Amino acid sequence: MTNILFICGKALMRSPTAAAVAGRMGHEADFAGLSEDADERLSAEHLAWADVIAVMEKAQLARLKRRAGGALKGKRVVCLDIPDRYAFMQPELVELVTARLSRALR
Repeated sequence: MTNILFICGKALMRSPTAAAVAGRMGHEADFAGLSEDADERLSAEHLAWADVIAVMEKAQLARLKRRAGGALKGKRVVCLDIPDRYAFMQPELVELVTARLSRALR
């Protein structure tokens, strides 16, 4: 089974939605945020647990690489390229996550 960690800014809308979608697809999933005021801040434990790390935006990918560096070694890291304009479990977000995640995991 693949452990997928979804990362966005504050872990409020996109990454929790993505984790729920991935769970429905049969994956183990968790989420975290890069911001200091994130509901669930990214930790070393998150990174150690994950087989795949999916960020929502290219800027977050760059920030993750700067912050986590060596902890990403051996991990598959993908960018879903999903902008921050959706509500939690918004149908359009669910569709977008489903399509992009399926493509990213091929």
